[in-house]
Amino acid sequence: MRAMILAAGRGERMRPLTDHTPKPLLTVGGKPLIVWHLERLAQAGLRDVVINHAWLGDRIVEELGDGSRWDLRIRYSAEDPALETAGGIVQALPWLGADPFLVINGDIWCDWDPARSDMARRDMDRTHADAWLLLVDNPPQHPQGDFALQPDGRAADDGPAKLTFSGIGIYRPGLFAGLASGRPAPLAPLLRQAMARGAVRAERHAGRWVDVGTPQRLQALDAALGTDPNPESGTRYTARRNAPQ
Repeated sequence: MRAMILAAGRGERMRPLTDHTPKPLLTVGGKPLIVWHLERLAQAGLRDVVINHAWLGDRIVEELGDGSRWDLRIRYSAEDPALETAGGIVQALPWLGADPFLVINGDIWCDWDPARSDMARRDMDRTHADAWLLLVDNPPQHPQGDFALQPDGRAADDGPAKLTFSGIGIYRPGLFAGLASGRPAPLAPLLRQAMARGAVRAERHAGRWVDVGTPQRLQALDAALGTDPNPESGTRYTARRNAPQ
């Protein structure tokens, strides 16, 4: 399975930290946010990764290079201006292939194992689904949640107990049929349309997940990873330049 990391956001709520450093390169636990994702993808055996970028994208390319440090093959999809989630995916489709692919938001931290994507894809094949979403318990800043998880594993736009979309999902290319490349487009309307026809599967992740949306959450996550005796830190990271702060 191929993977895409979404890294094109401006990070307005993270300013002034993101005035000179793209959000995915902000450091937690001794390494940039995006490197945590790359390490987990490599450990899970995924090799082909597409990263989109817009704001300060050259810094991302400079820092990560071709991915060979992690035994990955990284391609970059430059956006000017940023194309939102679905628009960014559509532009990258030529590199993602004809099969379902994994997409991860670059501004989250999560201990979910990408190796589980194979099981999720089998569930999609069995149920003829167009998408699979990883849901998490609602954080304090988003108590209303996003989608409901049905007993049969389907995701629904409404329900008695909504969960929060983690920013990790698997999608078939056909989900984006009809969208033009190079035009901004959000993902949520496509997911809701697919949910209405019962074509979205989901799973609740009970592990650790953080939406690193503010400097305070970044600082709290950095402190937690620094004191955790088992932070799943992977290999020690050495920046190609001065590590972003």
